[in-house]
Amino acid sequence: MQYRKFGRLDFEVSALGFGCMRLPVIDGDVSKIDEAEAMRMLRYAIDQGVNYVDTAYGYHGGKSESFVGRALQDGYRERVKLATKCPVWLAETHEDYDRLLNEQLERLQVDYIDLYLLHALSKERWQEACNLRVLDFLRRAQADGRIKHVGFSFHDDLAAFKEIVDAFDWDFCQIQLNYMDQDYQAGMEGLRYAAAKGLAVVIMEPLRGGRLTKNVPPEVQAIWEQAPIKRTPAEWALRWVLNQPEVTVVLSGMSTMEQVVENLRVAGEAGPNSLTEEELTIINQAKEFYLSRTKVKCTGCDYCMPCPAGVTIPQLFTLYNEASIYNLDPDVVARNYGRMVEEGKGADQCVECGQCEAACPQGITIRSHLKDIHAAFHRA
Repeated sequence: MQYRKFGRLDFEVSALGFGCMRLPVIDGDVSKIDEAEAMRMLRYAIDQGVNYVDTAYGYHGGKSESFVGRALQDGYRERVKLATKCPVWLAETHEDYDRLLNEQLERLQVDYIDLYLLHALSKERWQEACNLRVLDFLRRAQADGRIKHVGFSFHDDLAAFKEIVDAFDWDFCQIQLNYMDQDYQAGMEGLRYAAAKGLAVVIMEPLRGGRLTKNVPPEVQAIWEQAPIKRTPAEWALRWVLNQPEVTVVLSGMSTMEQVVENLRVAGEAGPNSLTEEELTIINQAKEFYLSRTKVKCTGCDYCMPCPAGVTIPQLFTLYNEASIYNLDPDVVARNYGRMVEEGKGADQCVECGQCEAACPQGITIRSHLKDIHAAFHRA
């Protein structure tokens, strides 16, 4: 296993972190963790050198933290840096932060948490947390020893990311990054921005939630197979992230022992700047093919919003594009779209007023695309 310095702090972590969001489950029920197999996987990874374990309050229907607490008994707790996340959206008062943290300590069966994150911050969620004096809570929890180091995970645009990075003396952050998402959310610029300020940067979704490994288009598979070095789609994606010198640790939500073994091998081999120009070109070819399947050239600028009829236009375009790019299961897409329709946010709500098209800097024929989306995804 290779190790990387954790930002400006005085310890190193394994290049591969074990994410406890996609553990093996029983009968397809995410709240029923297959504890015997999950414990075998997690402890095997730690025995092979993984020393970063990541969970969160809500993972696996709220069962992940308790499982991790049991899995880290028998001396395993002392061998890892334990990370979990504060569900800031559940806090209605300042006192709720302490209540939630104390509940997490009890679930995890620990006296302190090494790495504590504010979970899934966006600009709006960050402002709400600040209104409840979340930073005072973090300082207090550090002072009394319940948490050692503080960070945040993030889902919003680059400007919001930089604002949050600059707002507090964070130790680390967690962002989504993979070869398809170099300009998405914090992206590569955010990675370098945080690293330049001394923050450790933890990467989530290196395989884009598995989309880069499942239902791989034949054209992309042909690109991988023509490469002089034979690797799985998962290995290519992991190597791209591990190639970035600013990356501290890559989280992988592993569901099988086979995934654990493969990821351990890759993290043991792939160092910063280890990919050749030829290998980077191959990965870029795969990326460009995926992008060629984009249905709508939407940049997510939100100039079309708010829609007077309540249509969530950018989210619909994201669903439309991802269904095409990644060969998503049509039934899953239809269910996701169905929920948007039930909430009054579907394309069926469009009244064709044209306000969105007048505001769109890309000149997208939004009304036409909305009709196509409803026709493609609606199930009567």
